[in-house]
Amino acid sequence: MAHYLVIVESPAKVKTIKKFLGKNYTVAASNGHVRDLPKSQLGIDVEHDYEPKYITIRGKGDILANLRKEAKKADKVYLATDPDREGEAISWHLATALKLDDKKMRRISFNEITKKAVKDSLKQAREIDMDLVDAQQARRILDRVVGYRISPVLWAKVKRGLSAGRVQSVALRIIADREEEIDAFIPEEYWTLDAVFKVKGEKRPLTAKFYGTDQKKMTIHSKEELDEILKEVENANYQVTDVKKGERTKKAPVPFTTSTLQQEASKALNFSTQKTMRIAQQLYEGVDVKGSGTIGVITYLRTDSTRISDEADAQARAYVAEEYGEEFVAGAPAVKKDTKNVQDAHEAIRPTDITRTPAMLKDSLSRDQFRLYQLIWKRFTASRMKPAVYETTSVKISAGKYLFTVAASRVKFEGFRSVYKEADEEKEENNVLVKGLDQSAVLTKEEFDPKQHFTQPPAHYTEASLVKTLEELGIGRPSTYAPTISTIIARHYVTKEARNLYMTEIGEVVNHIMKQSFPSIVDVNFTANMEGLLDMVAEGKVEWKEIIRNFYPDLDEAVQIAEKELESVKIEDEVTDVVCEECGRNMVIKYGPHGKFLACPGFPECRNTKPYLEKIGVACPNCGKDVVIRKTKKGRKYYGCENNPECEFMSWQKPSAEKCPKCGGYMLCKGNKIVCANAECGYQKTAEN
Repeated sequence: MAHYLVIVESPAKVKTIKKFLGKNYTVAASNGHVRDLPKSQLGIDVEHDYEPKYITIRGKGDILANLRKEAKKADKVYLATDPDREGEAISWHLATALKLDDKKMRRISFNEITKKAVKDSLKQAREIDMDLVDAQQARRILDRVVGYRISPVLWAKVKRGLSAGRVQSVALRIIADREEEIDAFIPEEYWTLDAVFKVKGEKRPLTAKFYGTDQKKMTIHSKEELDEILKEVENANYQVTDVKKGERTKKAPVPFTTSTLQQEASKALNFSTQKTMRIAQQLYEGVDVKGSGTIGVITYLRTDSTRISDEADAQARAYVAEEYGEEFVAGAPAVKKDTKNVQDAHEAIRPTDITRTPAMLKDSLSRDQFRLYQLIWKRFTASRMKPAVYETTSVKISAGKYLFTVAASRVKFEGFRSVYKEADEEKEENNVLVKGLDQSAVLTKEEFDPKQHFTQPPAHYTEASLVKTLEELGIGRPSTYAPTISTIIARHYVTKEARNLYMTEIGEVVNHIMKQSFPSIVDVNFTANMEGLLDMVAEGKVEWKEIIRNFYPDLDEAVQIAEKELESVKIEDEVTDVVCEECGRNMVIKYGPHGKFLACPGFPECRNTKPYLEKIGVACPNCGKDVVIRKTKKGRKYYGCENNPECEFMSWQKPSAEKCPKCGGYMLCKGNKIVCANAECGYQKTAEN
């Protein structure tokens, strides 16, 4: 009887797939990649057309020996690695390392680990797709040459242990650019004005918002403008001039892609991108479900497509019809116009069986597994449902030459919202209109409620918003978002506080060097175009080495120039006037993962270190002592008093030595402006060069 060997990537899949296939099949795992470029050297022969030098990964010898033994016994070997470029490359490396001939070896892939999907994949066995393999090789070699050629420059100029990366350095720049926007932001004053009216015959008052005039909407910029408007409307004749009723719909969401799952899990569940991917991997590879054994409960987790198979679509519609009613079933499949560079090889992320509800799996999943599965299940179910319908009413109220407006809505048909609401879904308008409101209504003003506001700077990036930005810009792929963010946090280039990502001093130094010496590497458009070229390799339209041939010489030249020109900006150990209390030497400034610190130059004989407090030449507004640059525990820079903790002064923006001429308070440096720290004062001036 014929005997078959199926090789998967993860040991977690072995038991599940073996159960599906029966006794004629042996299922074994490669534990990911078995061959890669060597860690000890560049591993690319730049003198001979950039030929990669692959070696067996340390520790994989025994795994390969066992796979060779099983392969010799098998009549056919099926390579069942993950259904993406990386998986295709792992299959190719396995075929090479195991010396499998084309007759004996076949490639299979499946988007979900279910009995039907695995068995169907055997019927559609194929050859290895070398275009996908070459796209992976190109990406791997690009990442290797960027990391291995630029990182030593950072080690020499800043400190060892730093790194550059084709995607991570762009992500760092995006965060740095946002930080610069925030630091340079000048708040602007504006006012809102609400009017509370009593409607004759009604108990409930009506609150309306200032709109402007019939001709245009207005923004109230100052207290003076507000007072002028109040003078006009205070004793005006208030009249309902227009009442419009209408309807609006809110479309059902599309199923999750890797990016949107990471974003929503961050907002709804407070999961990091790395945690989301780890738990999704567990749900994909298989969980032990009571009464059913080990099964994969979601489809493949690395995808940027919103496509759903016809079979899954039909099953979902049938489920919605049965559980919620025919009137809830979507009229046509919810289709999103996918963003550029979409790889549509497999489906969106969805449950493998929609009838397997979160409630049914709750006892079989950990708390975090359950929460993520529930999010995926609800989103997919909602995507097959009709839009929500709202009944809307808008009212215009005249007050002299000005208008106030009231907008209200109520849900007429829940549609998909009976199953799913996004974490940051806007709050529905809760202004309830009085029943008999029309143009004959008699209005009496009860009060005006003016409020002062100031415009807010752009928000700091979170993991969710950074993933969204990377995807929109076409940078990276579903598999790279989580490791990219993890790397820049692990390198202490950015720190994460209360979900927000902040640049550290070491991150600022690295970003400055990258922008100065390797501008193309951190250029958003250049990186996005490179992703497009990799897609063209995967489609068989571009030869993979051609990308390397065009890229490497420019990189090599930039590295050589940086090694020479950055010599003058190398951060030397700066001697300070702080005396080491252990040995009496003057301490020097060193750079660590969190930025500067003081160290004794007598190392290793003397190992004394202490925090470095850099004075900025500004007196503390509270106590008069020096303001110094400090760091939070996670490495974010701020300005505080050297007399801390006795003096609690701190500021995220750099204080100015100038006093505010208007209120006498202290001032802050923001871009090319100096502004009063007291937002209510509002004084600002252009900084002198």
